[in-house]
Amino acid sequence: MKQLFPASQFEADKPLSQLSTFGVGGLARFFIEIQKSEELPKLLKYCHVQNLPFFVVGKGSNCLFDDRGFDGLVILNKINFCQFEWPIIHVGAGYSFSLLGTQSARKGWSGLEFASGIPGTVGGAIYMNAGASGAETCESLIEVTFVNEQGEVETLKRDQIAFAYRFSAFQKRKGVIASAKFFLHPSEGARKKQLGIIDYRTRTQPYSDKSAGCVFRNPDSHSAGALIHQCGLKGKRIGGAEVSTMHANFIVNKGGATSKDVLELVEEVKKTVKEKTGIDLEMEIRHVPC
Repeated sequence: MKQLFPASQFEADKPLSQLSTFGVGGLARFFIEIQKSEELPKLLKYCHVQNLPFFVVGKGSNCLFDDRGFDGLVILNKINFCQFEWPIIHVGAGYSFSLLGTQSARKGWSGLEFASGIPGTVGGAIYMNAGASGAETCESLIEVTFVNEQGEVETLKRDQIAFAYRFSAFQKRKGVIASAKFFLHPSEGARKKQLGIIDYRTRTQPYSDKSAGCVFRNPDSHSAGALIHQCGLKGKRIGGAEVSTMHANFIVNKGGATSKDVLELVEEVKKTVKEKTGIDLEMEIRHVPC
């Protein structure tokens, strides 16, 4: 791999806690930072030929790295270009999704206001079909450039990609999202709406604590946070992991938390909610490796 990329891009034994908003995780056997789309095909082809497992991370806001680390290659996607050609935005997968939502709203364009405050990248938002305030990523999406595990570049239109609640077809495939295009609409109220969204989030979510965002998917017709709160689990703690006292669907790292602490707390929450409400909670954040 060192023959393919500059040494400055490549590391061994990278602490995954440095790549996670949770601040949790062991060591990655190999690590590389990619800043240009054209670097992805040869990298993924190399992984395919060498049978080397890989995992892609952006801001690390929706994953829980295991204490044992990752026995493969962790790819940090830093492809962060952004081209505004209204009404279309062409943006790299490593670009901040929150910043994109803020910038587009400031310029009077609607469709991504909900992205403000979501602590992930554009690629991560597409992968998870991130959503908030009644909107989802797929609604403004028109095209995705994807590099598959053989290193082949694919250009996929929106109608070629399956999306559902916190799901995209990319979760069923191996590869890397390189970039995307969104179609927005002019709106005089976009900035006001975006500011209202970010104000609500900062008042109701634990932004000052280390977390991976919402831990559980919302069950049909229910709020996971409300169910956990209803069961009296706010403040429940195992080791350094705690159910947030501000928003019950967040588990926060109060200092020295391990993935074992988090996973045990997740199971305790699921068990209690099932016993008291009969509802099964499903974890939204990804445990790596799982």
